Amino acid sequence: MDITSSWHQSTMTKDLISGEVLKAVFPLIDGEDLVSCMLVCRQWRDIARDDYFWKCVCSKRWPSICKRPPPSLSYHKLFVTFSISQPPQPLPQSRLSFDDLEFYIDLWSEQRLVFSEAVSGTALLRGIKNPPPGIPDALKVHLDSDDYKMTMQVEPRFSLSLGRMITVSILVSRKDTHQIARIVNQSHFGYVDGNAFRALAYDYLNFAPGHPFVSGIRAWVSLLFMANNALRITDVFGIEIDFCDAASSENEVLWLLDILDWK
Repeated sequence: MDITSSWHQSTMTKDLISGEVLKAVFPLIDGEDLVSCMLVCRQWRDIARDDYFWKCVCSKRWPSICKRPPPSLSYHKLFVTFSISQPPQPLPQSRLSFDDLEFYIDLWSEQRLVFSEAVSGTALLRGIKNPPPGIPDALKVHLDSDDYKMTMQVEPRFSLSLGRMITVSILVSRKDTHQIARIVNQSHFGYVDGNAFRALAYDYLNFAPGHPFVSGIRAWVSLLFMANNALRITDVFGIEIDFCDAASSENEVLWLLDILDWK
């Protein structure tokens, strides 16, 4: 036997021995380590491709699924696909724009109309750029924050008696489809936060029948005021709309509005 043949035989013997060792070790390690082993060299990769080792891995992660073979996936594919938590995917850009929207806001105290205005989506997006002087610090911090908000300034300012039922209704129309949807329907301002200088009302959004699993999302309406006591809120200077249950950016709000039950 020449030296070359002897070297090849020795190499094959070592590969065979190391392969048998790997076959004994691979069933004992977890999936992440087995994935790493596949990157070591071609021999390790080829051995680790055996679905038996991945069945051992999956039996530790999901013992019940190994009682029957997966319908269409190999155990390797099963592990790679479902073992790693996927990061949330960013929303694509909404086809809806605030340029297409107009909001109709009506505020009542008992049977008396207190405020009624049609407001463009772009105006709500611009927000309150010049708040009145002397506004409470809590509101100033809120308006100056980077949190996403839809606000409008109220002129002239008005005051409200807390002994009366104060309600708000908001409809929204879209120019691209010439349709209207409801955001808030005669919702009562049932909570006044004197420390934040805000009175709050909410209603649950109605979504199109094509989105039956979307529910329980509220639209919040806040009255921003300068002062209050046990009987009155004084100098309401702003109105804020938000959907903080589900949307915290312009694009998220537009997606939410796009799936309303438009008529």
